[in-house]
Amino acid sequence: MTTYDATPIDVLLVEDDPGDELMTREAFEDNKIGNTLHVVRDGEEALDFLYRRGGHAEAPRPDLILLDLNLPKYDGRQVLEKIKSDQDLSDIPVVVLTTSSAEEDILRSYKLHANAYVTKPVDLDQFIAAVRQIDDFFVQVVRLPRRPA
Repeated sequence: MTTYDATPIDVLLVEDDPGDELMTREAFEDNKIGNTLHVVRDGEEALDFLYRRGGHAEAPRPDLILLDLNLPKYDGRQVLEKIKSDQDLSDIPVVVLTTSSAEEDILRSYKLHANAYVTKPVDLDQFIAAVRQIDDFFVQVVRLPRRPA
């Protein structure tokens, strides 16, 4: 087994379902690397976090975004479009993590430059395994852009 010198990262989870948030937290807590998981509950709060507005003025720049599509206020598609069209945010990898397996959602997400599209498994153990794989992949396998100074 290969050992990686992985540095913990800041992950922004954009998720309005408390159950899915809890399962995601569990997957992160059980993983060996101490990544920091920040959670926002709707599209408007996600943009406030990313632009450091309001109660998120001190928010760190996330290294990875896990984005649900079906959100209140602004849906995930609108948030994804905003992120990927903003020169200051577009290099942050975005993984769409959603219950939708609709082909039009998958196609639209990739056209909006999502870095990956993952359909949430219904089974608890499979859901946690999927989140762990995403976490492992983006921390141990791929190289993320360096944070701006």
